[in-house]
Amino acid sequence: MSSERIVLRVGESLVAGGPPGTAAEPEVAIGELDGPLGTAFANLLGNQVVGHSRVLALLNTDVMIRPATICVSKVTVTDERYTNILMGTVQYATAMGVLDSVRAGDIPKEKANDLGIIVSLWLNPGIVDVKDLDHKILFDIHRKATAQAIHKAMNNQPSIDWLLENQDKIVHKYFERGLKGEI
Repeated sequence: MSSERIVLRVGESLVAGGPPGTAAEPEVAIGELDGPLGTAFANLLGNQVVGHSRVLALLNTDVMIRPATICVSKVTVTDERYTNILMGTVQYATAMGVLDSVRAGDIPKEKANDLGIIVSLWLNPGIVDVKDLDHKILFDIHRKATAQAIHKAMNNQPSIDWLLENQDKIVHKYFERGLKGEI
């Protein structure tokens, strides 16, 4: 895969099961920085929007990871505590998940300077009301979800064959809840 041009790969993941508010549902787009992904990446970084700040994934201030990764919030950010959790624990977890993906071989190490990743992050807005938030659990869940989303993107998962075989076996949980009158 390392010599193959990666124009655009897309993936998602959901990791839940932790305390309330800690679920992660990142969506990723991965591609060469000199292609359409690079254009989108530059536009996101240079065109900041109030309530939806875009930040680079960092190990710590002044330590950007590779492939260059931009974190974009799916939730409008208005609360300082939410901002600190999102741009602290979750940003760091995202960075670690990307590096885990390189270490696992899902992202070819030799392409680390040529690829960019856009990660749309979902952090439950109710997280601000969690009194004794366990940042380690939150970190672990978001790290795992990031690596999982990248793995799925780089391996074209689920495959079209699997999707066609399972199309009528899977019901979206919120549709199902709607049918039951729960939402």
